[in-house]
Amino acid sequence: MKEGWRPPASSWWVAGILLLLLGLISGNRPVACRAAEGGVPDISREPTDLPGPLPRRAPKLVKIELVARELEGRLSDAATFHYWTFNGKVPGPFLRVRVGDTVEVRLRNDPSSRMVHSVDLHAAWGYSGGAMLSQTIPGGERGFTFRALNPGLYLYHCGTPVIAQHIANGMYGLILVEPPGGLPKVDKEFYFMEGEIYTSGPFGAAGPQEPDLAKVLERKPDYYVFNGSVGSLIRHPLQARVGQAVRIFFGNAGPNDSSNLHALGAIFERIYEDGSLATPPMENSCSIFVPAGGAGFVEFVPRVPGSYPLVDHFFAKQERGLGGSLVVEGPLDPSIIHEGKAR
Repeated sequence: MKEGWRPPASSWWVAGILLLLLGLISGNRPVACRAAEGGVPDISREPTDLPGPLPRRAPKLVKIELVARELEGRLSDAATFHYWTFNGKVPGPFLRVRVGDTVEVRLRNDPSSRMVHSVDLHAAWGYSGGAMLSQTIPGGERGFTFRALNPGLYLYHCGTPVIAQHIANGMYGLILVEPPGGLPKVDKEFYFMEGEIYTSGPFGAAGPQEPDLAKVLERKPDYYVFNGSVGSLIRHPLQARVGQAVRIFFGNAGPNDSSNLHALGAIFERIYEDGSLATPPMENSCSIFVPAGGAGFVEFVPRVPGSYPLVDHFFAKQERGLGGSLVVEGPLDPSIIHEGKAR
């Protein structure tokens, strides 16, 4: 008789309770204050930092290496934050595979970490997307293998209790499972994510900030950010030219609030809601709605040069750190838009 599902030998259910207690006890444990001045890294991933489209090929073995790293990083001009990351950046690396690929995931937890970490890929079937198989102590390494069965754009994140805290501290990213023929060709691809940050001090407080678990559980974020820090997509704007086909991969890590991405002055000409590749894209919308834990992507061709502000149409978020810019260069066509009366 075939065996049904059973917990792995590591006894996830017992470990989960222990890890929950560990998160509650040590997640807010104070550490020695670090100066907010020079030498603090910018943890925000560049929006152009993603692998290009995959070539036409048969399914193959793809190996993914992730490192859980806890580090002090730039939150704003005045403050730093104790981030928990995949590979030292927020978001983690953009993962790109093809339907039918066998994906081998190895997670290493840096010896300097204070917390147990893991990875849950929404593109993987079973075992909580791999979280049950990858609970990794500081200095340890674990892994699992899955087959990519369903095309689409999916979130991945740390799956260690308290999960919302691990996500809020920066442990998230996107994985694209391309269909057999790949995606339509475009000129530019970008990758960024929205997230919430819950800090020991109030919004705007200077100096080192620690994660605040109580605020996470009460759904009271101090900051909303693109790619982990205030002004990241102002410092590293998306750049394109008039007439170039642009694709934006976007995810909302949450952990608590939904998102409504909008580029002021642009129209998203194709919108892949929920990251779905199984249905034709919606056409011609000014925004894409993405729930917490979701992802989607949009395609469009900028028609007018200039700066297109990137916002969440829940506009109050802009008052707590959110914002970015798409900068488009090229000639202006007055027949599309111009100041004054019709000509």
